[in-house]
Amino acid sequence: MLSFILRRLLQSIAVLLSVAFLAFVLFQFVGDPVSSMVGQDASAEVRAQLRADLGLDRSVPVQFLSFVGNAVTGEFGLSLKQGRAVSTLLAERFPATLELALVAAVLALVLGIPLGVYTALRREGALSRGVLALSLIGVSMPTFLLGILLIWLFSVTWAWLPSFGRGETEMWGPWSTGLTTADGWRHIVLPAVTLAVYQVTLILRLVRAEMLEVLRSDFIKFAKARGLPNRTVYFGHALKNSLVPVITITALQLGGLIAFSLVTETVFQWPGMGLLFIQAVQSSDIPVMAAYLCVIALVFVVVNLVADLLYVAVDPRLRMGAR
Repeated sequence: MLSFILRRLLQSIAVLLSVAFLAFVLFQFVGDPVSSMVGQDASAEVRAQLRADLGLDRSVPVQFLSFVGNAVTGEFGLSLKQGRAVSTLLAERFPATLELALVAAVLALVLGIPLGVYTALRREGALSRGVLALSLIGVSMPTFLLGILLIWLFSVTWAWLPSFGRGETEMWGPWSTGLTTADGWRHIVLPAVTLAVYQVTLILRLVRAEMLEVLRSDFIKFAKARGLPNRTVYFGHALKNSLVPVITITALQLGGLIAFSLVTETVFQWPGMGLLFIQAVQSSDIPVMAAYLCVIALVFVVVNLVADLLYVAVDPRLRMGAR
């Protein structure tokens, strides 16, 4: 088990270094950040001095090595647009993004798994057919369009829920949260539902397909022949053996919720890392963009490492292979 974890850690480090290098090199061609900071009327001397102060006059490899060295200690340099430490900006925005992703993930699991099990066990029922038909709409509808429709319906037409912002927040040490206030919950409902709809349909269809496959297995037929109650057969054997691919997709989707919440945060003006990244792209703020991609890569790596460990805990065959 220890060697298994060490191998995954080494692979994770290689992935992080690759993402950091590609992101840093790619964003050298986004635009000139000096022009965004001083405007087009600045003299050549002012531009040259600012470029030297920011370290942009050095070669790309030297800038990258400096970036990696600082990133290891949690420092990503200064934002070229705001003049503040990038680590500070990310620390301020990360709680909002994480809360939004976690609420969306919980909604997806709480709705997706039971609906997937139900549609597998009652696959000929009218309700199951209706759920599957609605899931096609959830998979097909773009996130931004769904968000706009929810805003029009619940904020403009009925005026039940706010359409933008995070609402009232409280500080718990260095962590800001809106989940401890009623206003925070009112603000998070629409963006969380928007972000969760696609995940619900994905998990629903995956659980249904896996349950149908497992229910055709010989050990399920043997369990029924032994006279075990249906609850034990369905939930104690069939569902448990369907969880490995569900864990895979759920882990990837949790990282995806954090990484690809850009559209949702932009539509609802949610003050998270996704909105910060969009603003950084508009102003060619290279340190913020590179740091954002590195943080997202770290999130994916950590989530997949946890998923690998969960595989071993759920499936004894994988536990023997890891040994």
